[in-house]
Amino acid sequence: MRRALVAIALLTLGAMVVVPDARPAGDQRQEQSLRAADRGRLSARLRPGRKAAATPGLHPLGLGAARDGLIYVPATYRPERPTPLLVMLHGRGAKAKAVLPSLIPLADETGLILLGPDSRGDTWDLVHADYGPDVAFIDRALDAVFTRYAIDGARLALAGFSDGASYALSLGLTNGDLFSDVIAFSPGFMDPARKRDAPRVFVAHGTGDRALPIDETSREIVPQLRRDGYDVRYREFAGGHVIPPAIARAAVERFLGPRTVNTGPGG
Repeated sequence: MRRALVAIALLTLGAMVVVPDARPAGDQRQEQSLRAADRGRLSARLRPGRKAAATPGLHPLGLGAARDGLIYVPATYRPERPTPLLVMLHGRGAKAKAVLPSLIPLADETGLILLGPDSRGDTWDLVHADYGPDVAFIDRALDAVFTRYAIDGARLALAGFSDGASYALSLGLTNGDLFSDVIAFSPGFMDPARKRDAPRVFVAHGTGDRALPIDETSREIVPQLRRDGYDVRYREFAGGHVIPPAIARAAVERFLGPRTVNTGPGG
């Protein structure tokens, strides 16, 4: 365990003495445990209260410069009626504009609000190292949406494609007390910091995917999720590294459909 060091300059002796942190080891372990528990945690929560009317359509988030994101509000949105929210995470080297527009017809049909944040770098922080700046940005984006729009807390999904799917699985399970559903289109891995509650999970993958071969990814991920007690719907399709319209529809229908109580692995 690394311990903080306090340097005390003893000018009268012309020497530098390095003194270990005097806190009890138990206190240090507790602080370290708390920091570990906070990895990947989102603090944004639904904000009660009356909401203003909103302009329908596709809009920039307005939270970043070169990398920002998008929000789509269907014409059917009414501030007096809580609305389902689907957060969609893009793949490596992309932005929200690469994936969010393809979901707009489904949003119009079902009344979904869509949120698409851009990653801070070429892909999501966990893919390169650990949870960090992307968690903070997604938190800001969610807080902005919760402040302005009436959101249905029982219908709040974190979805993603490719690297975004890996991040959705990881971040979604870490924040299962916030997200009711996690949707992963062609994920490569999952690495939740800690599993909380029991969001429902939808995973889909193409049998001809060469970017993230199915045998090394979803066919290992899905059995692990089921062993962990998650309610998983899994779809394989003939195709490559894509999201077929029929698969996107199946995911949204599952998200908005009836559900049963699942105690799951959370804690």
